[in-house]
Amino acid sequence: MKLTIVIPAHNEEESLPATIKGLEEDVRTTHDILVVNDHSSDATPEVLEALSKKYKNLKSVTNDTPPGFTNAIKKGFSQVTEGAVVLVMADTCDDARAIDRMFDKLNEGYDVVCASRYMKGGIKIGGRFLQTVFSRAAGISLCFLTGIPTHDASNAFKMYRKEALEAIDIREAGFASSLEIVVKLFQKGFKITEIPTTWKDRACGTSSFNIPKVLSNYLHWYFWAMLVRKEARE
Repeated sequence: MKLTIVIPAHNEEESLPATIKGLEEDVRTTHDILVVNDHSSDATPEVLEALSKKYKNLKSVTNDTPPGFTNAIKKGFSQVTEGAVVLVMADTCDDARAIDRMFDKLNEGYDVVCASRYMKGGIKIGGRFLQTVFSRAAGISLCFLTGIPTHDASNAFKMYRKEALEAIDIREAGFASSLEIVVKLFQKGFKITEIPTTWKDRACGTSSFNIPKVLSNYLHWYFWAMLVRKEARE
């Protein structure tokens, strides 16, 4: 099965070299890397051009739709024709060593493998306090109340079978689409599992995650997941 690593990147000129280097050092599974330049205003395009000369399995595309995380990942997903797709952030926060284990789980028959910071063995280092409290509480309670088999549903670091992604329409704008995707795939009966991962806050650059802006969108999918589960039981 083919593996493609999709990386959305908005103004990540500082982080991308370390992210790509880490992937090439830590991922043993044969893979391609696809970086989606999401309307960057810094030197991200130039950095990608230089990196593509060094790493022959790396290519980049431009998000030619309106800017934003969701449109960037949809652009990336649309470029993958088959196999497995894993979404990795450009800011070095995701542990590339988890990708081989995620791929093994897909080969066992799962459709979605979630990298979890909040299951046994998972670790989260740094990050904003309120964001940590919210994502941890939401992930653990969703797992307990709805049966979604991950303690970290909001984490974007997930691996999917391409056919699973093709089965849903991603509509949510912003980072809450990570939660939307797993909730919709769970509702449709796709097989989901999780593995522990280590997450660490970005070493450079600036995060575009805005808690007040994103919170209401996360809550929408949180309560939607509980409502759907309740209706399924009745």
